[in-house]
Amino acid sequence: MSLAQVHYISAAPGDAEKTAGRFTAVGPGVSQALLAEIEPLVGYALPDGASHRPADAELRSLPQAFTYAALSDGSRLVGRTAPARGEGPAPVRFHAHAVHIPSGVPLPGDRLPVEAWRSPHWVSVTPVGGALPDPLGALPPGPAPVREGLDDFAVSRGPWLAAVLADLRRASEEAAAGGPVVLVERQNADVARWLGLAAVTLPRDSVERLTFTTYTRRPGSSALRVVGALPEDAAAAREAGLRVHVCADRPPVDGTPDMWARTAARVWRSRAPELFQEARELPGDPFAAGPLAVIALCNGVALGPEERAAAAGWAAERPYALDAERIGRLVEALASPGIDDRTGSEFDAVGRLFGALDGRCPASVTAPLAAMLVTEAVRGGNGSLELPRRDAFAGPDGEAIAGVLGPEILTELESGAGGARPVARTVQLLRVARLLGVNGTELLPGVVDRLAPALLAEASEEPGPPAFAPALLELLDEQFDVRTALLGALDRIAPAAPGAVARFLERVALPFTGTQALPHLRMCAEVPGAMTTLGRDRTAVWHRVLRAAGLSPFAEPLVLRTAVGLVWEDRAPTVEEARMLLEAATSDAHRAAGTWARLVDAALGAPADTEDATALAHDLLRAFPQEIGGRERAALQLLDLCRDLRTGAPEPGWAEQVRTLRDRAEPLEPAVQERAFTALVERLLAPDRPGAELYDFVRSDDAELIAAYDRAARAEPTRTRLRTHPAYAADCFTHWTAHPHAGPAWTTTAAALLDEVLRPAVRAMTAEAVAEVEETVGRTGSSGRANAFRDWNRSRALGRLGRRIAGRVRRG
Repeated sequence: MSLAQVHYISAAPGDAEKTAGRFTAVGPGVSQALLAEIEPLVGYALPDGASHRPADAELRSLPQAFTYAALSDGSRLVGRTAPARGEGPAPVRFHAHAVHIPSGVPLPGDRLPVEAWRSPHWVSVTPVGGALPDPLGALPPGPAPVREGLDDFAVSRGPWLAAVLADLRRASEEAAAGGPVVLVERQNADVARWLGLAAVTLPRDSVERLTFTTYTRRPGSSALRVVGALPEDAAAAREAGLRVHVCADRPPVDGTPDMWARTAARVWRSRAPELFQEARELPGDPFAAGPLAVIALCNGVALGPEERAAAAGWAAERPYALDAERIGRLVEALASPGIDDRTGSEFDAVGRLFGALDGRCPASVTAPLAAMLVTEAVRGGNGSLELPRRDAFAGPDGEAIAGVLGPEILTELESGAGGARPVARTVQLLRVARLLGVNGTELLPGVVDRLAPALLAEASEEPGPPAFAPALLELLDEQFDVRTALLGALDRIAPAAPGAVARFLERVALPFTGTQALPHLRMCAEVPGAMTTLGRDRTAVWHRVLRAAGLSPFAEPLVLRTAVGLVWEDRAPTVEEARMLLEAATSDAHRAAGTWARLVDAALGAPADTEDATALAHDLLRAFPQEIGGRERAALQLLDLCRDLRTGAPEPGWAEQVRTLRDRAEPLEPAVQERAFTALVERLLAPDRPGAELYDFVRSDDAELIAAYDRAARAEPTRTRLRTHPAYAADCFTHWTAHPHAGPAWTTTAAALLDEVLRPAVRAMTAEAVAEVEETVGRTGSSGRANAFRDWNRSRALGRLGRRIAGRVRRG
């Protein structure tokens, strides 16, 4: 092997060429172009505060720059730059001694560059007379191996270890970017020790890409991947945006997220660097935390929860990669009773590892993992754990863990906190109880009665399948008695909350296809498909859902409640739908199911122009005389009275009855009030209205009713009748002028109707019709009232008209 040598020395004051220095000897094969690249790599600047004329001890204490660099042609350079004693006006100069390594040629002995750090080959003077140095055939290492003392150094740098190793790993990547990693130490020899740590920790390919220098004053302008600097240059490096580790200052507070680096740091602090090579022999990414964490745990290195989870997860994916001895040691480390900081992700990873090893390894090997998992499931409340199979607890080990955990499980299941306990927790306890053979038969009814409503409540909190669904379905598949009891509890809940149960069944496909009747659950499961197929035809949907129950509402009235609740959950039926429901089942069935209240809602919530609402109200009052009371009964009676006002002969006193029922039904639905008022005033405006009813109406001076009367009198049907029927016009004139001492609401309304409704109608009549009106007024009233009509018909001033009408009436 032939390695060309290069010597370089700094310029002295007064040199003719204004350069930093000059090459004093260059071996064969090193071109001028390469020398131009090499010169800035071997440059040197004294630290701040260095003495101009240092003593020998001070000179020896100045930092040395040990450098490994890659050149543009693929070759490399290894060298040392050190201060040297000068002469005359330059008492301190620097001398660089380097070797050029051609591309593709390894260092002698296949050594790593950092191993030449303290090599005795490095000299501080140029060969005598500037003779061309001979090519080197060897580059011996330092007097001691590079890893000597690294354990102590790593322990001393424990707070910085993980963060520095993480950055050194990133700096060793092929496409590393972002400037060099800056290691700040008071002694540049400690920077070399950091590089020694990297040489042991990283794979060889990564180490060979890690170019470096142990000392520079200008980190920001360096093209190397790692540079050393003194504390006084750290601020400038930070300002340049570089990753700076000041290992000569206070320890850092924040940890690195790089799990591989954290694991490597723990290995170094445990003084076990030989484990890095052992880990590299395992399959997988060399910088994955899993392999290194597995080897560390197998060799007694204490790791954190994330690192233990990485080890368990890696081993779960590659159980074939570990021999029986390592698997046993890994299980022992993961299940150690001295660990008290386990996390949910660690338990999940251990669960996957157990699943991978179960059946592959003897039960005695996996038993600690099984015990660890069920203990966490019971005491830690981790509802996402993948539980072991039941046969994992056969034998003495299973009996022992059941004896410890069984009473705890039964006590919690028996507690009345089931409503507040998450569903996943209850499901987990039931599954663990079965795994351990714990008998909870006596507690089961109470457990499922609390679990069933909790299922609906939790499932409604967010869209999509609830998180507990997979574990719940596994529970129901594993335990027939739990499935039977839980489905029965949900079936009992369904009549009271059919919509909630139906939405739950859409998200969680419960297995109820067996021999249990479960009529309400079957209806809840049927309704989504029925609505999709039949659309807005709610009557058809109701019939289909009711058929799914397999029971008649006559035999089981509660199916009627469930079907109505599913189809009309958030709204009342229409009047037509309500009449269908009333005809489809007897009043006894509706009474037992409580659905009669939905029918009442349909009647009272119907729009004012729905004709069948009054008939429905009449039927409801007859069908449910004891059930309907209070405000609803008065409102239905008001609708029933509307029916009589329009189609029959109501009992006398109906004008007063409308007012009484309205007051009893407060707060009255606007549509019901509108329908009642309209029926009343239309009857009062009819030609054959009873005078006594009109008298009661006027004397009540009810502002709302009189306003309704005013609106009806101004409507086109009344105006047409006034224009075309003189007798009707005469009758209205008589009644609108007959109560001058009524309340202000009526007198104001009557005066306005005379002037604004009757007057235009009379003026539109022929003379013969007007005469007929006058004659009818006189015949049905008195001569004075006939005179009043003539004066009113001639009058144009409403105020004078009112006074005359009042006077004529009194005289008459």
